[in-house]
Amino acid sequence: MGQGEGLTIRSARPFSLWERQLAGRYLRTKRQNGGVALISGISFVGITLAVAVLIIVMSVMNGFRTELLSRILGFNGHLYVGGELLTRPDRDEAIARIRAIPGVAQVIPMVEAQVMVVGQGQISGAVVRGVTPQDLKSIKIITGNIKGGSIKGFGQGDYGGDEILIGDRLAANMGVGPGDPITLISPTGGATAFGGTPRRKTYTVGAVFSIGMSEYDQAFLYMPLSQSQLFFGRDTGVDVIEVKLTDVDQLPDIKPQVARAAGTFALVTDWRDRNQSFFNALQVERNVMRLILMLIVAIAAMNIISGLVMLVKNKGRDIAILRTMGAGQGAILRIFFMAGASIGAAGTLAGLVVGVLFCTFIAEIQQFVEWVTGATVFSADVYFLAHIPAKIDWSEVVTVTFWALLMSVLATLPPAWRASRLDPVEGLRYE
Repeated sequence: MGQGEGLTIRSARPFSLWERQLAGRYLRTKRQNGGVALISGISFVGITLAVAVLIIVMSVMNGFRTELLSRILGFNGHLYVGGELLTRPDRDEAIARIRAIPGVAQVIPMVEAQVMVVGQGQISGAVVRGVTPQDLKSIKIITGNIKGGSIKGFGQGDYGGDEILIGDRLAANMGVGPGDPITLISPTGGATAFGGTPRRKTYTVGAVFSIGMSEYDQAFLYMPLSQSQLFFGRDTGVDVIEVKLTDVDQLPDIKPQVARAAGTFALVTDWRDRNQSFFNALQVERNVMRLILMLIVAIAAMNIISGLVMLVKNKGRDIAILRTMGAGQGAILRIFFMAGASIGAAGTLAGLVVGVLFCTFIAEIQQFVEWVTGATVFSADVYFLAHIPAKIDWSEVVTVTFWALLMSVLATLPPAWRASRLDPVEGLRYE
């Protein structure tokens, strides 16, 4: 009988049924192996939490980045056309050619200049954007976020009239609202016999907008294009031509077409040139956070080594008996490899499920936490978002899963190799 079992063991293929059954039996909790079971449980929980946290944190960072990009690219253009073209007589023809390019959604000639804003005893710096009423209506992030007043009077009257749009934070700082007067002072005024003098004019706040980014809500206001050309002395010229695309991901393909349509007198740049340092810093932060969390996953996987070392020590007699029955070193290595790797695989799978479910129902989880604690954990007044954003990047999820499995496999190999090298004589000497 023993000889038959030995023959069966010798002829069994790698990862055969008896190897899998034995690996599973070693993982079951027994009184004499309580320490092993405890460490295995800790390893499972550690890997689960590490994988889940890595998925959640990276998804939340992706969500914030997406929200930030949507606001920046919604408020600003994707491409900018400048240079000598802005003052040439064929500017309108170039604009028409750019508008005809497939993938171009908006082309907005714009005056952009700095002013001093004087409100109810308050003074602040701001940036004026001069656009036509038609172009203003096409800027959905502005027209869709009007918090007070109306844009109906924008552009009505001589030289576009005297109604302007102002960000809500700037309006609050100035102590003004819709219908109130506000004074703008341009440092580049008209020339006199005594030199240049600042130009000053009082306008009426027609509407207040809020796009959810304090950088824009406290520093920008909109004025009719004709009025801004008059106020800043631009005559019929503009400071920049802003181009928005239907899909910003097509920018590398469309940018050369815009440059050709604008002609040799134009200089074409894109939003990455204006915000390069900011997004480089954001990308560095994202990469560092990913590295730190991946190290946490690796540390959690290292707990598998402790559990398997104790298991190998407790099962020394069993290993010796298996070796005398004909089990080779490879079979012993595979048995303990499967015992340890199964902990890592189960923890990775559980962490994957927990992380994805958490990101999917993050708004409901936030509401539940706020209901239980009675406190606001994510204030819209501070972050300008109603809930914590989370966007699952499935390529990152696959990378996290692969990394966790790889760490689990690598952590399993040393104790499994040690078990396969155990001498049967030493294992049975004191039995």
